[in-house]
Amino acid sequence: MKIYEIIFSPTGGTKKVADIISAGVGADSICIDLTDKDFDFASVSFGEEDVCIAALPSYGGRIPHIAGERLKQMKGNRARVISVAVYGNRAYDDTLLELQDVLSEAGFCPVAAIAAVAEHSIMHQFAAGRPDAEDRKELTGFADRIRRGIQAGKLRNVPVVPGNRPYRTYGGVPMKPRSGRSCTKCKVCAAKCPVGAIPADMPMSTDHDRCITCMRCIKVCPQKNRSVSKVLVAAGAQKLKKACKDRKKNELFWG
Repeated sequence: MKIYEIIFSPTGGTKKVADIISAGVGADSICIDLTDKDFDFASVSFGEEDVCIAALPSYGGRIPHIAGERLKQMKGNRARVISVAVYGNRAYDDTLLELQDVLSEAGFCPVAAIAAVAEHSIMHQFAAGRPDAEDRKELTGFADRIRRGIQAGKLRNVPVVPGNRPYRTYGGVPMKPRSGRSCTKCKVCAAKCPVGAIPADMPMSTDHDRCITCMRCIKVCPQKNRSVSKVLVAAGAQKLKKACKDRKKNELFWG
């Protein structure tokens, strides 16, 4: 049995959650990075004895479209999969249901699901520092339960998760990262952008039609030169303040 982490984690929060779960399952994992726009995802094929952790962030209550398209290219071959939706303390809405549907379409066998909270990738004051020690303990314990269930052959059913079909409409967010005057044209942001929204020959610009506001370019910029509008971030934070004021719990679903 091999353990795979299939992750879309532009700023690292989703990977933190996936790593905790992987450690709880109890084996070294192989990482498949869904943000790698140059990778041939159609070449990926799993075996029925494999266990996968598919972890994606929630963008407006949906999975990132590009991540879903890349997952669909893979051959699940009935590999067991733990579906993980990671959100920034507002709500995950239809994310987990959509992720589970996509994985099933790709031939995976969903056996457990998790909605986990991580620090918001844009408004860092929401769920700051999460996953924390309390989250780690809870997620590790559930992952160990999944491991024992798999070993005992008890996980057979697709877990019932919240969500609606058709999925909620998501049109993206208006704030797009921009480059400052100190851009050195090192092209790191262009190389790491999951959707190719930053031209390699003009890395100080951003294609707003392609950009999904994943914040990867801001995270990887060596000069800390990229940013989003502080006015728009402040407005967004005010809008989310009420919905995010209370600590949301991780939600665990057993197949």
